[in-house]
Amino acid sequence: MSKPGREENLALSRRAVLGAGASAVVAGMTRAIPASAVQTNQDGRDDVTVAAHTPFEHAEATLEELQAGMASGRITSRSLSEAYVERIAALDQRGPTLRSVLEVNPELLEQAAALDAERAARGPRGPLHGIPVLLKDNIGTGDRMLTTAGSFALAAAPAPRDAFLVSRLRAGGALVLGKANLSEWANFRSTHSSSGWSGRGGQCRNPYALDRSPSGSSSGSAAAVAANLAPLAIGSETDGSIVSPAAVCGLVGVKPTLGWISRSGVVPIAHSQDTAGPMTRTVADAAALLAVLGGSDPADSPSNGRAADAGRAQRIALDPGALRGARIGVMRERYFGYSPPTDAVIEESLRALTGAGAVLVDPANLATAKEIDAPEFEVLLYEFKADLEAYFASLGPSSPLRTMQDLIAFNERERAREMPYFGQELVVKAAAKGTLADAAYKKARAACLDAARTRGLDALFAKHRLDAVVAPTQGPAWLIDLVNGDSVNGGSSTPAAVAGYPSVTVPAGFVHGLPIGLSFVGPAWSDARLLGYAFAFEQATKVRRPPEFRPTADLDS
Repeated sequence: MSKPGREENLALSRRAVLGAGASAVVAGMTRAIPASAVQTNQDGRDDVTVAAHTPFEHAEATLEELQAGMASGRITSRSLSEAYVERIAALDQRGPTLRSVLEVNPELLEQAAALDAERAARGPRGPLHGIPVLLKDNIGTGDRMLTTAGSFALAAAPAPRDAFLVSRLRAGGALVLGKANLSEWANFRSTHSSSGWSGRGGQCRNPYALDRSPSGSSSGSAAAVAANLAPLAIGSETDGSIVSPAAVCGLVGVKPTLGWISRSGVVPIAHSQDTAGPMTRTVADAAALLAVLGGSDPADSPSNGRAADAGRAQRIALDPGALRGARIGVMRERYFGYSPPTDAVIEESLRALTGAGAVLVDPANLATAKEIDAPEFEVLLYEFKADLEAYFASLGPSSPLRTMQDLIAFNERERAREMPYFGQELVVKAAAKGTLADAAYKKARAACLDAARTRGLDALFAKHRLDAVVAPTQGPAWLIDLVNGDSVNGGSSTPAAVAGYPSVTVPAGFVHGLPIGLSFVGPAWSDARLLGYAFAFEQATKVRRPPEFRPTADLDS
């Protein structure tokens, strides 16, 4: 396949980045440490090398293993929390300086001790009891932490209450470890942005190769879990913002069906596509986290209805034999061909699927793939204005922002902090749009549903009697470039994102030491089935390995 042209490259880039000492970290904004400050130790190794090879008791620990440790008394929630805070200080603020965590919950250790006491008195509430979970910084917490979407514009306007999903986490006994860096405003700010950069947090880096992008916009969530700074994290996606960073950071990422998880209290881009979702190192952990996050919320209509209730009620059965007899389509056209090394990894994945008993329909191309980008972009501009202004209003009188024009003016006043590398073209474009009653918006939204659902995925599933389709999630991570912005070389997130259907990315292999992911996409409310397929693939391949914080890609591999 020929390489995409300039306009198509911009569309690919937009899809991939949307959305979508310990005491120095706790309760404060992080301060980036420049590379020149890295010290050489007496044995000649620098801080990065030392950090990469310092044993960590909970490295690659799963939920099951952590719960077993607490059940036996070998560890406690407090000791676990302390260990992660110390590791954040060592690797995020020093050593590799990932810049993935903006702040640690100042009440973390106190809350962990309370959960330890509760476990001793009454037993655990469930699989998340006492487990620290990192939140992307567009997810509201009604506590002493900030919720800023990475922008200083919201630093003076804390969230008035927990987001609905945070209340679900707390009810399940989970601890909010802190807030993760992200691409500012979920990377819907500039056409030349660098994924993982925010005014508040600086440039987040990929732990597999420190000069490479962690992708966006859930950049810090991905980098932190990959580097074992947290056992679990929550990201959010509008188009690619969970699956893209998960793929390039060697993780499992779940973009659930729209409505599985409430968006109440999450800084928005677009209500027709936004959703939060798990980012973990294993499919089992992602499934456990997704089960806790789901819930019916009257304030968010997609999550509050019979279809949502029925979808979330499905049992997530993780069976290594789940792929036997499953009809899996391979979306080749448009989603293969942009990266031959990536294609080689995915061809191995297809052989693994066949070996696990799947029936491949290859190719199973999406006839409408090229029709989705233009109307999607129009919808996002309209909804960004409407939804973000509604979010500003929800913050009450303390909010310094009321309109998109207020945000534009703030960024101009704070250009040195907020726009040192790239601008706010997308914010300006969104501000110029009308209301959601406009004919242009309604036409674009109808076109999205027709191309992504009716004549798109729905038609594809029906034509070939498919249970799911697969494609490369995207190519390897690209070099961080604060001058020109992202140089994404492909991605497959858009159909599921625009349709509101579930997708799961799973580690599939490596290209020069850089992780590659395979995406499973299914019909609405097939989340449980997709996780079963992803688990079977994961168990058949087991390719994930932790990062080594290399300065660049391993070109010898």
